[in-house]
Amino acid sequence: MMGPRFANKVAIVTGAAGGIGAAIAARLHAEGARMVIADLKGEAAEAAAADLVAKAGGEAIGIACDVGSEEQVAAAVGHTVERFGRIDVIVNNAGLMTFKTLAEFTGEDWLKVLRVDLLGAAYFTRQGFLHFGDKGGAIVNIASVHAIETSANAAPYAAAKAALLSLTRTTSIEGRDVKIRANAVLPGAIDTPMLWENPNVKSGAETIDKRDVGQPEDIAAAVAFLASDDAKFITGTTLAVDGGRLAKL
Repeated sequence: MMGPRFANKVAIVTGAAGGIGAAIAARLHAEGARMVIADLKGEAAEAAAADLVAKAGGEAIGIACDVGSEEQVAAAVGHTVERFGRIDVIVNNAGLMTFKTLAEFTGEDWLKVLRVDLLGAAYFTRQGFLHFGDKGGAIVNIASVHAIETSANAAPYAAAKAALLSLTRTTSIEGRDVKIRANAVLPGAIDTPMLWENPNVKSGAETIDKRDVGQPEDIAAAVAFLASDDAKFITGTTLAVDGGRLAKL
């Protein structure tokens, strides 16, 4: 019988106080990881960490972190290493989606989304290279089916997610000789507030077949695989977890 896949490992998940991030944190923690929940809402992150420990034991901490701030990202990773002595897994899950037409999006609107959805992952990736150490580590970037196919009124989000796939590839190339793997997951329609509060879904502009709606735990299972040693020969790849949504014409 094999032991927990993340025994003695330390994992940080961004945007993990709720939704997909919370499911990922719960899965990694259940498989033995010492968890760091990083979220813009610090109190919610601390509460989520306390809840994990109360339900399943082990160790988990919450940290307030705006992933769009390079300083806050460096501080979050520094705090993680100071507390646990190491870091093995980074899951870049924090995301922001805004809705306007291309004509309406200002430069500041673009930067607001890009800071979170692209630069946040880039900042954490840099910290991974600086802190993983000789043993290497695994990075999983949560992109979106919008990186491949998108809809109107979400240009910065879709563009950021497409760029995140390119960042994943570069990370795998530069990480190869230092034992750092990087992969991306493309969630489809997942049963979270972010899906149902999407104006395109609410208006009916984007129709969602109920067979195409997955659960946060479906994403968590894929992330746990890619972050684990089961995927030790997998890097630079993209895994769609969308119930086959992208496969349809």
